[in-house]
Amino acid sequence: MPNRLAAESSPYLLQHADNPVAWHPWGPEALERARSEDRPILLSVGYSACHWCHVMERESFSDDATAEAMNRAFVCVKVDREERPDVDGVYMRAVQAMTGQGGWPLTAFLTPAGVPFYGGTYFPPERRHGMPSFREVLSALESAWRDRRDEVEASADKIHELLERSAAAPEEAPPAAADASTWRRLSDNAVRHLSGRYDAAHGGFGSAPKFPQPVVLDFLLRHHHRTGAPQALTMVRHTLRRMAAGGMRDHLGGGFHRYSVDARWLVPHFEKMLYDQALLARLYTHAWQATGDAGLGRVAETTLDYVLSDLRDPGGGFYSARDADSEGEEGVFYVWTPEEVRDLLGEEEGALFARAYDVAPGGNFEGRSILWLPRDLEAVARSEDIPLDTLEERLAASRARLLEARAGREPPFRDEKVLSGWSALVVRALADAAGAMDREDYLRAARQGAAFLLDAMRTDGELLHVWTAGQAKVPAFLEDWAALGNALLDLHAVTLEPRWLEEARAACEAVLSRFHDPVSGVFHDTASDAEALVVRPRDPSDSATPSGTSLAVELLLRAGHLFGENGWSEAARRAMRLEAEAMERWPAGYGHLLGQVESELTPPVEVAVIGPPDDPATRALLAAALAPYLPERTVAGADPGTGPVPQLPLLEGRGPVEGRPAAYVCRAYACRTPVTEAAEVGRELTELS
Repeated sequence: MPNRLAAESSPYLLQHADNPVAWHPWGPEALERARSEDRPILLSVGYSACHWCHVMERESFSDDATAEAMNRAFVCVKVDREERPDVDGVYMRAVQAMTGQGGWPLTAFLTPAGVPFYGGTYFPPERRHGMPSFREVLSALESAWRDRRDEVEASADKIHELLERSAAAPEEAPPAAADASTWRRLSDNAVRHLSGRYDAAHGGFGSAPKFPQPVVLDFLLRHHHRTGAPQALTMVRHTLRRMAAGGMRDHLGGGFHRYSVDARWLVPHFEKMLYDQALLARLYTHAWQATGDAGLGRVAETTLDYVLSDLRDPGGGFYSARDADSEGEEGVFYVWTPEEVRDLLGEEEGALFARAYDVAPGGNFEGRSILWLPRDLEAVARSEDIPLDTLEERLAASRARLLEARAGREPPFRDEKVLSGWSALVVRALADAAGAMDREDYLRAARQGAAFLLDAMRTDGELLHVWTAGQAKVPAFLEDWAALGNALLDLHAVTLEPRWLEEARAACEAVLSRFHDPVSGVFHDTASDAEALVVRPRDPSDSATPSGTSLAVELLLRAGHLFGENGWSEAARRAMRLEAEAMERWPAGYGHLLGQVESELTPPVEVAVIGPPDDPATRALLAAALAPYLPERTVAGADPGTGPVPQLPLLEGRGPVEGRPAAYVCRAYACRTPVTEAAEVGRELTELS
């Protein structure tokens, strides 16, 4: 059978199109072939920026003998997890249940009906570190399917039962059992749990490997905002500073790599994922607003600047990733030797840069050096006996020269598919930063990104999940719709343009009609009319990105309050009650949902801004409304002179004051006297918060 991946649009699948393996994409043809030939399915799931996926492709999938063993016994199916998170989610949960761990590449073996019976992640070509070789696994499973079919099917039945239980709705706590005291207990419990795992030396939680966990840090920032708890802010601020100083951050080009293999944030896995840039930029923006720490604000800006310079499609969407590897090696694009630095910068500036960024003989990564700041710049300035501003100017000039030189290297592969949910996270980060920092370029990019999602990634009103080279496909998942709705609410808040409100309402209606089960109260990750898998996936826990459930809860709480749709808010609260026990048991896995717990504990603040959006007076009022860190804030506005005012409780009866743009600052819709000066808006928000 031939390899069938050449006609696919996924960059990851195309990377396997020349393998001698007879790969099928996931779809009816592969599943029907497995049923008609009574063969098990070998399912391999990965993504284009995954280092170990590339390793297994080189070692096993490009090897003729291994491919022959795969083709002889199995129907081989390749899946891009970013295109099909539903397929990945179902089989990842199965492999985690079977082995106690997960990751990519995901390798699962399925019955012809698609039920998993064995799995793992990376398998080496030869026995290594207690792992069997991939060919040994293939041989053993071929024999088991042929000679012990009953045992294999019994194992599959058990895994299927486990998957069905995990996707079922949990027992619901009664509404009275989830009052404010319950939410406070959950929040306080989460802070205690995270404090116990906090690394006071280096920031972050636990030991190596270390992940940035932006949704967990965002929860802690919100908890501090509500309670004033100093430890919560300490954990956030120290972690963000250490991550920004570490090698996990690209000090030349901006942006963050995926995670650190050590506890000090020094050595990363070098792939750059779009969602990390979006979530971390937004978190750094909020931390800057909350603390006034200018360094955190600069990190937010350099991260978003990186997205706009490297991950932006000309049409306005955002590409999903940069690979870790180039020239056949991981990280080689990003590392330096002292000789390279001296040759580019000269003896004096090169030596200064090397001392600041730890570029030393022998290096800190395979003989070369990852750039990082083991000392803060104040300490460097003292040791060099030069003023801090002079040091910063010299290092900035050196970074620019090295970045220019780095552009001549072979860059890592860029995955140019656009995912609607991840792009929506970027739109939201850009909108928030535009409002907080008065960056018109961010506002333009946010508008264009939202327009791309609504125009290029919708067909007949249906949002699609993935766009590649002009073609959109795959029906959107819960996380796509919910992320889009939240982004549109934020975009309205910073533009006051009514289109985004109308589209946000449509997103709410899609979330409820397509993904919500009104009987059990849960949100499913796939739509009610989506392709049927062995189970309908539902995972409310947060991981590297917020779950579809937690994004839907956030959207419906926000939109329910703004639009006066109490049923939306109650659907969100019911979904939260369903996960109360899980949040208590494993708070680190529910960071974004715990952020919505904080929303329930913090009285809302509303600001209505009335006036022409392009009037400088209106813009000044809006800037004052958006300047402080107020996660409980809702902002909406209208221009009565250009058409009907949106039908929102917050805008009802609101108008200009003596012909001038006005702002109405409210607490739970109890509004103060309207004001026409930006300073008055700031003062009233300070009093309310």
